[in-house]
Amino acid sequence: MSVQIAPSVISADFLNLGASLGAVERAGADMFHFDVMDGQFVPNITMGPLVLSAIKRQLKVPIDVHLMIVDPDRYLGDFAKAGADILIVHQEAVTHLHRTVAQIHSLGCQAGVALNPATPIAMLEDILEELDTVLVMSVNPGFGGQTFIPRSESKIAALRAMIARRGARARIEVDGGIDPDTAPRVIAAGAQILVAGAAVLGQPDPVAAFERLRAVTTAVGSVGRVGS
Repeated sequence: MSVQIAPSVISADFLNLGASLGAVERAGADMFHFDVMDGQFVPNITMGPLVLSAIKRQLKVPIDVHLMIVDPDRYLGDFAKAGADILIVHQEAVTHLHRTVAQIHSLGCQAGVALNPATPIAMLEDILEELDTVLVMSVNPGFGGQTFIPRSESKIAALRAMIARRGARARIEVDGGIDPDTAPRVIAAGAQILVAGAAVLGQPDPVAAFERLRAVTTAVGSVGRVGS
C-alpha cells in the first residue's frame, strides 16, 4: 500500500477554500483531514458540521474528521451526517472507548483513535482490533505549524510492531510537523497516512507544495518503505 497524503483543511485559505481544496484534490490528494476543536480539549476553536457539509459537496476523496473535543459522542451523528468518512476521537477525551468506536461503525464510518504525544500506545491494546486507524500526534494538538516531536518515530515503530503482532488492520496516521524533511522518517517508522497542514495548504502555492511532498513519499517508497 502506498503512503497516503491527507492535506489538513485548517491550514487552507478560507477566503478561497473551495478553489484551494479542489486544486489540491486534482493534484492527487488521497483524502482531506478536517480538524474540529472546541476550545476546551485543546486551546483553539475551529470548524463544525456546516463547513464539513459544504466541502463534502465539492470533494470526491474521503474526509478524515479529527474530533479534538470534549464528549465527542454527542456529535458523532452530526459529523457522520455532514459527510465524514472516517471519525477519529481522542483516547484522552472518551470515557467508554469501545462504545464510542461501536457507535462510529454503526453510523457507517470508519473508526479511528488519536493519541496525544504523552499517551502510550498501550492504552489501545484492548481495542486495537476494532480500529481502522490509529492517529499518532507528533505535536501537541491545538495549533498548526508546530515543530515535530522526534520521539514520535519510536512511538510509530512500536505501534507498527504491535499491530503486526496482533494481526490488526489499523492503519497508522501521523499528524503534526509533517513536511518533506520529516516525512521520510515517519514513513520509515511505519506511517501509512501523513497529515500535512502548513506544509501543503499553508503554502503560497499549495499544489506545488503537495507535489513536493508527494515526490518525497514516492521516492521513499521506491527504495523499500517499511510498514506497508
